[in-house]
Amino acid sequence: MAAKDRDRFSTATRLRLLGEQTAARVYRSQNRRQARRSRLTGRAAFLALVVCSLVVALAYPMRQYVSQRDEIADQERLAQEAEARTEELRDEKARLQDDAYIRRLAREHLHYVLPGETGYTVVDPDAAKERSGGSEETDRPWHSNLWDGVDSADRD
Repeated sequence: MAAKDRDRFSTATRLRLLGEQTAARVYRSQNRRQARRSRLTGRAAFLALVVCSLVVALAYPMRQYVSQRDEIADQERLAQEAEARTEELRDEKARLQDDAYIRRLAREHLHYVLPGETGYTVVDPDAAKERSGGSEETDRPWHSNLWDGVDSADRD
């Protein structure tokens, strides 16, 4: 028994016992980690499922929100354009109250002249030929030209 006690207190024996104890602790901690990993994996899967459910549940409302924001922006743009058009029309209304502006419009668009003035109209010969349709239609009776016009309109 004295030899056993001596072995028990020797450095080599102590180192061997410490190594065995350390190996046992490492083994136990690895087993605990593996047990934790399996529990954590289940929790992580549940968490991922919850997150995916939230994403799916919020996807449609978010899409609606974005599309409605776009529609609001479009409506605001249209309102600004309508306001600008309204201002233009108010300006035009104010200009139409002026007699000098009305006279100028009548002279430009209706070719009116004041008493004592001589009005001239210049006709472009090329434009007159295109408008009349050429000389070949003038040689035929009017009813033939009418039916040709109806036929050509029908084909288009």
